[in-house]
Amino acid sequence: MSEVKNLLVLPRLRVQNANAISSPMTWGFPSMSAFVGLMHALERKLYAAGINVSLSNVGVICHDFDAQATEGGYIRGFHLTRNPVDKTGGTAAIVEEGRIHLDITVVFTIDSAAAESEHEHIAEKIGEIVAGMRIAGGSVIPNRSLPNHKKRPQWVTLDDDEEKRQKQFARLKRRWLPGFALTLRDDYLAEHHQTLQQQNPKANLLDAWLDLSRLNHYCTLENEGESKEKPVWQVQRPYRGWLVPIPVGYGAISDLFNSGEVANARDNKTKFRFVESLYSIGEWVSPHRMKQPEDLLWYVDNDEEAGLYRLNNDYHLRASAQ
Repeated sequence: MSEVKNLLVLPRLRVQNANAISSPMTWGFPSMSAFVGLMHALERKLYAAGINVSLSNVGVICHDFDAQATEGGYIRGFHLTRNPVDKTGGTAAIVEEGRIHLDITVVFTIDSAAAESEHEHIAEKIGEIVAGMRIAGGSVIPNRSLPNHKKRPQWVTLDDDEEKRQKQFARLKRRWLPGFALTLRDDYLAEHHQTLQQQNPKANLLDAWLDLSRLNHYCTLENEGESKEKPVWQVQRPYRGWLVPIPVGYGAISDLFNSGEVANARDNKTKFRFVESLYSIGEWVSPHRMKQPEDLLWYVDNDEEAGLYRLNNDYHLRASAQ
């Protein structure tokens, strides 16, 4: 990803009942594809309002969350709505939905031919439009816990001078605390796969993904061979950090069909193909650990010939080099 010039910051958005089920195999926070969808929908609404800007990357910092699920124990259940009875008086079938309340800051890269004097007005207009949109299926509600100056949308033009640029980014990072940003760790997944293959040559990427998605407990004996021998349980973690399994896009499982060729498709004017979710490992990182704005941002990185429609983030390229 090329060096970022302009950032649009939408601080401390309160989102109610966002979708907590990010894929068929993961839950807990909306997928980054939901925020890319927000970015594209916002760009279309801005164009319709006569504001010609380009949004190309998106980052999210989570300050607080409240998953609508039962607490305690190893198994959790979502808080579900009670649907009306069917025509026979019986309980109607439901599709299980997972919801979560969020307090987030959303950051976009923005480009426009507008004069610098118009940037503040454009940022305010974008804030007004986002207030009427849905984010990951959730409703944006007023955040009354903060003063207005802390939740005002902000257009930040980063300086070309590296030292001044770092100072600007440092000020932004302080405003994003406390909070954690979701980043991509493809490198951990590939490295752990190689580690598992040394132990078991048949281990595949799914084994590595599942192994990184859980806490593995193992037992050792303290004072082994003595009268006071006792077992000690420990947690095995191959990497430091707050690692989570995440969806990163979609992979094709069919050929590309011409528009209108597949019945009941949502859009009869666009080519169509069947896909399934792609998974990787993510890491929640405190913003103060990031070196530059690009560490935070996600972008579309499709490979249509390979049938890959996925998102990417470059934090792991710099983190692995440290």
